Amino acid sequence: MKSILVVDDDQRLVYLIVELLKLHSYDAVGAISASEARRLLTSKNFDIVVVDWMMPNESGIDFIKSVRNSNLYLKDIPALMLTAANDIDNKVAGFEAGFDDYITKPFEEREFIARIRALLKRTEKETSGSVARFGNCEFNLATEKLKVDSKEVPLSTTESTLLKTLCSRPNQPFSRTELSRKFSFQVSDRTIDVQITRLRRKIGDDPKNPTVIKTARFIGYLLCCEQG
Repeated sequence: MKSILVVDDDQRLVYLIVELLKLHSYDAVGAISASEARRLLTSKNFDIVVVDWMMPNESGIDFIKSVRNSNLYLKDIPALMLTAANDIDNKVAGFEAGFDDYITKPFEEREFIARIRALLKRTEKETSGSVARFGNCEFNLATEKLKVDSKEVPLSTTESTLLKTLCSRPNQPFSRTELSRKFSFQVSDRTIDVQITRLRRKIGDDPKNPTVIKTARFIGYLLCCEQG
C-alpha cells in the first residue's frame, strides 16, 4: 500500500482528500501546516507528497525547497502541487522549486487520482532501472536501499551518500576531495576513510583486502560493480 502525505492549511479539504485516497486503497495521512508535515516526514517513509501552494507561515513552495535540500530519502520523493492559480508563472515557479506535477483547485476526483497514479508509476519505472550490483549486494540508487544476500542492510546518511556517489561512476576512481564535496557539511579525508571502512564491513568487503570498494593508490576509492 503506497503512503501519501497531504499538506494543506484547509483542514476540511485535507480530510476530504485523505478519505478519497483511502477509497482508492492508499495509506493517506494529512497535515495542516508545513511544520506538522515535516514532523511526519521524519517519522514515516512516504511514497508521495501532495502540497498546497498557499499556506500561512511557510508556503508550499518554500516547504518543497527545504524538502529537496534535506535528507536523501526526501530529495527524490514525488511531489504534487495543489494551487488555485492557473497562470504559467506560478506553474514554472512550482517546477523550479521541486514539484513534479500540479493540479489546480477545484479539481475533479478522477484527474487527481490519475495524476497520483502517474507520479507513482513514473517513480517505479525510474527505481526499477537504477540498481547497482556488486559481489552479493544490490544497491537501488533511487531508493538508496542496500541488500546483502537479499537482506536489507541499513545505511547511515553518510554511508548512503558515499555508496551512491561511487555507484554513479562504476569502476572509476574518486578522489577523497570529490567524495567530500557530495556533502552539505565539511567532511575531512579521515572521515571519508572511516566511513569507507564501515561501508566495506556492511557489504562484506574485507577492509584489509577489499575486492569491491578498492583503494586507488594516491587517489581515493573506486567501486567495482555493474549497473542494471
